[in-house]
Amino acid sequence: MTVLDSHRDDWVRQDGAALDVAELPSFAFSHRALTWWATAGMMVIEGVVFALAIMTYFYLRSHSMTWPMSRPPPELRWGTLNTLILLASLVPNQWVKGAAEKLDLPKIRIGLILCLGFGIAFVAVRGYEFTTLNCRWDDNAYGSIVWVLMGLHTLHLVTDVVDTAVLSVLAFTKRTDGKRFVDISENALYWYFVVLTWLPIYAVIYWAPRSL
Repeated sequence: MTVLDSHRDDWVRQDGAALDVAELPSFAFSHRALTWWATAGMMVIEGVVFALAIMTYFYLRSHSMTWPMSRPPPELRWGTLNTLILLASLVPNQWVKGAAEKLDLPKIRIGLILCLGFGIAFVAVRGYEFTTLNCRWDDNAYGSIVWVLMGLHTLHLVTDVVDTAVLSVLAFTKRTDGKRFVDISENALYWYFVVLTWLPIYAVIYWAPRSL
């Protein structure tokens, strides 16, 4: 008997009739989904990148007599406002994640619109943040690493906002099938990563120059 014959026999009942697997689910959430592992792996890799960038910041700080170099620290107003926006966005984010795992399309639509609104608000305020960093990316080592940290996080932020916008559009079409609910759940998981990585970056950029 070949391996193929063995696998075929597994799907045949003893009475010779084939098993009906039509009612089995075609998708799953959490660690049972391949996309969950892909998202988790990507967050680990990108988390290491953020950690290395923060380590670079403190390495450069340890080799400088003054920090920041010839400029005042960034203004607290816009960075703090964005932090509050991000923390507030966790509420609709968790709501839409729960709705996706319950296959509740009406709640998903409302939640995605709310999440998209918070994301757009953050991007808008981020634009003001860049104007109040009090440094250019090419001024010196301090300016370069600050812009690297801000740029990395902004890239991840914009990526997730675009993803949320696409899912929001799809949620109002007939393309919302089982696998799409998984996509919405994993998108919400990634937003947690965007929020949590911002907190240490915020502390490094805005508070470290004032406390070291």
